[in-house]
Amino acid sequence: MEFKDIGNPTYIALETFRKSGEGVITPVWVVAEGGKLYVWTIGDSGKVKRIRNHSRVRIAVSDSRGTPKSDWVEAHARVLDAPADEEKQRQRLASKYGWQFHLFNLMGRFSRNKAPHVALEIGPEDTSG
Repeated sequence: MEFKDIGNPTYIALETFRKSGEGVITPVWVVAEGGKLYVWTIGDSGKVKRIRNHSRVRIAVSDSRGTPKSDWVEAHARVLDAPADEEKQRQRLASKYGWQFHLFNLMGRFSRNKAPHVALEIGPEDTSG
């Protein structure tokens, strides 16, 4: 399976890597656009910290619990933390997930974690060497 074969699923399992090399799998909503995948998350989350340390990730189409439903694909991720990038990702998610996103976003306002959100951009594995 290749990155382009992932398509635009409802969920992906996103595997990020600790400094020790140990993988951590998180199920996330995702939106495909322009040959890349975009995820929205809290800026101080573990996955953001791990991506800032190492951009290598693996992804697979998954269910809501993160159980893979496809083969794993090597990919590259970067954190987009500009307010415009975060707002664009909110718009993508609202368009794709509708009322589910709006409900999720509303519930997040009651969270104790008030850290700003960021977008994660996931693209094909860098094979340029």
